[in-house]
Amino acid sequence: MTKAVVIPEKSALRRTLQILRPHLSGQGLLMAGGVLVLLCEVAFRVLEPWPVKFVVDAVTRSLGADFAGTGPEATPLLLLTCGAALVFFTGMRAVCNFFATLAFALVGSRVATKLRAKVFDHVQSLSARFHSANRTGDTVQRLVGDVGRLQEVAVTAGMPLLANCITLVAMAGVMFWLDPLLALVVIAACAGFLLLSRISTDKITVAARLTRKGEGSLANTAQESLGAIRVVQTYGLERALSDRFGSSNQKTLKEGVRSRRLAAALERRTDVIVGVATAVVLAGGGWRVVQGAMTPGDLVLFLMYLKTAMKPLRDLAKYTGRIARATASGERVAELLDEEVDITDSPTALPLGKVWGELEFRHVSASYEGRVVLSDLTLCLQEGRTTAIVGPSGSGKSTLLSLLVRTMDPERGSVRLDGVNLTDITLASLRSNVSLVLQEAVLFTGSIRENIRFGRLSATDGEVERAAHLAQAHGFITSFPKGYDTTVGERGGTLSGGQRQRIAIARAILRDAPVVLLDEVTTGLDHDARTEVLGALTTLSAGRTTVAVTHEASVALQSDRVLWLQDGRVLLDGSPEELLRYPLFARWVEEQRASAQNRTTATVPAGSVP
Repeated sequence: MTKAVVIPEKSALRRTLQILRPHLSGQGLLMAGGVLVLLCEVAFRVLEPWPVKFVVDAVTRSLGADFAGTGPEATPLLLLTCGAALVFFTGMRAVCNFFATLAFALVGSRVATKLRAKVFDHVQSLSARFHSANRTGDTVQRLVGDVGRLQEVAVTAGMPLLANCITLVAMAGVMFWLDPLLALVVIAACAGFLLLSRISTDKITVAARLTRKGEGSLANTAQESLGAIRVVQTYGLERALSDRFGSSNQKTLKEGVRSRRLAAALERRTDVIVGVATAVVLAGGGWRVVQGAMTPGDLVLFLMYLKTAMKPLRDLAKYTGRIARATASGERVAELLDEEVDITDSPTALPLGKVWGELEFRHVSASYEGRVVLSDLTLCLQEGRTTAIVGPSGSGKSTLLSLLVRTMDPERGSVRLDGVNLTDITLASLRSNVSLVLQEAVLFTGSIRENIRFGRLSATDGEVERAAHLAQAHGFITSFPKGYDTTVGERGGTLSGGQRQRIAIARAILRDAPVVLLDEVTTGLDHDARTEVLGALTTLSAGRTTVAVTHEASVALQSDRVLWLQDGRVLLDGSPEELLRYPLFARWVEEQRASAQNRTTATVPAGSVP
């Protein structure tokens, strides 16, 4: 049972060190300087007790004590010199500790910054399969909280631990030189601590891992609840979600308390070991002074060294919990970095040249978590034309768009642009030639101008405003007091759905890509907003290859071509006029028109004439 626990913990610590090691490059000089100053601190710490020894021996000689060894008696000059030496050694040790702490803090911050950037880039490169299966809150917790904990422990535990271990070795050497017999007490105390630590560390790490997992669950619950706060409040879900949060919170609290209880128990046991060792040295050393083998000053020096040498044991016990929690955090970060990036550039991938916009699916099959969504699909979409993809939910419509921007790849078959397999095109080149507008217009915290400019970061203010004009967004933007410099809230929460959608369309227009992908862009909008958005979409799709996934009959009927997709296969294919001859499509159009009419009627104020 014990062996099964120990192996994963060693593996977790090793994985933590492995993800940190590559980011230490370039920090060698700073680390070497930190270690050098640390060694100087240890040297001053070793010298610090000696003035006390000289004063004790000199005073006892002056009082008439007779013991082995010779030395000066107490004089004002000697006492002042020893006092000054003690102040000097203490001051220099403090200065060295300051610079060592600063050096290690800089290294820790730089390594954490590099690691966090690497993890963020890695997460952004993961495919839709990962992001659909993993919760955002936990991923953010790993990116921010777990990396931050690694940085904190490197400074608050790693550096002091290194200093104390060096101190332990140095002072053990001096104590063996002073009295080998008493020095054996230090060896026995270290052995006792290692035995206790071996028993406790594994349990502490397991508890710390469960605590971090619970904190990730808490972050998920909070992120989901606050991200959908209007739904939560409207449906009166505050109590239910509060109970869910409270349950996770209590579980995390329980594991956190267990981790700290185990760490505290190790610290107290270490205190007992140190107390016993001090008592043995005090009694044994006193007897050796009586026998004349040591001077009183030697005994005081030995006791001060013992106290300093035992500090690493106390610190090891104190930092065991922190290191265990850092190991658990490092393991979580390593797990994230171990996620394979399955959408990458092939070694032979080349950037696109001139793009015409012909899209082709050749015998494409795709699935999500074992569920087939596209089956042997063969399809060609002509350049410069608008194709509407309609059909029941879950038929694979949005999967087509994911394949076209390579947020997922087909399991079989190929997707092509102008006859070139997308896997033979660099991702950056492919995506720079595609504009995507989603059902939920994604806006980022910042100004409206910045959000539109995300379509093409090099665009001028004039180009941004021209795109807004074409997207029929200029009017409402300039009605705001700050115009284009108006700050939108998180995910554009300060704007209406139609306004967010038109800003997203302006961003797509600014991108000026030959391929436009639309995913349910008019869903959920009222009649007026839908009309304005459809007008903006007409401008966006003009002369471009446009693929529009939609449940809106108006969008389908305005398209050049309509595909009815069902169970991963194309059942109907043709112009809107041709498909209206089929009862399936004609009935769907009538249902959508009736639904749209009901929505319009529902928005007309009571007592007015629609």
